[in-house]
Amino acid sequence: MDKRMLWYEAVADCERRGEPYVLVTVVGVAGSVPREPSSKMVVTGEHSFDTIGGGHLEYLVTARAREQLAAARYETQLEHFPLGASLGQCCGGSVSVLLEGQRGSDARLVVFGAGHVAQALMAIMGQLPWQVTWVDSRAETFPAEIPANVRRHHTDDPVADVAELCADSHVLILTHNHQLDYDLCRALLNAGHAASVGLIGSQTKAERFRQRLLHRGYSEAQIDSIRCPVGRADVPGKRPMEVAVSISAELLSLAAVATPPARRRGVSWPALRDLMKQGEVAEASPNTPPVEAK
Repeated sequence: MDKRMLWYEAVADCERRGEPYVLVTVVGVAGSVPREPSSKMVVTGEHSFDTIGGGHLEYLVTARAREQLAAARYETQLEHFPLGASLGQCCGGSVSVLLEGQRGSDARLVVFGAGHVAQALMAIMGQLPWQVTWVDSRAETFPAEIPANVRRHHTDDPVADVAELCADSHVLILTHNHQLDYDLCRALLNAGHAASVGLIGSQTKAERFRQRLLHRGYSEAQIDSIRCPVGRADVPGKRPMEVAVSISAELLSLAAVATPPARRRGVSWPALRDLMKQGEVAEASPNTPPVEAK
């Protein structure tokens, strides 16, 4: 990420790459303050972009935002900061700040194979907030340009890398080699830590793999965890992009089941009411000694 980005560029970049962030907005001021309402900045786990005025106020707000991110509290909070000696800023005013935590995406995908279907799929996944690892032993097969949320992984032994790459990730096997597909299936079943496994192929291929895996001692339940043919049955078509649309629709359904929506969203009315009262007190008594920020 370019640390010189403005807040809206940083938001777009974080959304593209699925990185969690906090959008900070000055929503109210009283008296003399560093920046006016609607000033914004973006805070991630490692960087900050744009500014709400600098100084100790910005330092404290950044720390609060990173506390949210570290605790995975992707919530909306309102904070009120009197700019007194306690913040090392003697402007004499006060600032109310909205911190909007955005979870980015916990959805991770590992794709084995960089053929036509995989390349069509990347055109879709590049528009979604997923973190994608794209694996192939043939470096020349990867296109010159790939989406920002996709990481190439060139390896001479994809099967050996399964344990490292696939934990808690959705996995797609889209290679050009049936034996490699079979070896990847075995490695994934042995590891047993993928969020899901999809294998491209026909029903005939699925049945052949089933018999081979049964012969190797894998259980029916283990084999049934591999989706083959992969993709949604109600999305027809055999062109690479049609297959990619079918697969991406299935992935979105799987991810939606894994992350149900939170019951409570946004700022509660009591919190908003309390902040408004603090702002009214600050405006009515601009010369009174400031209180500590909550």
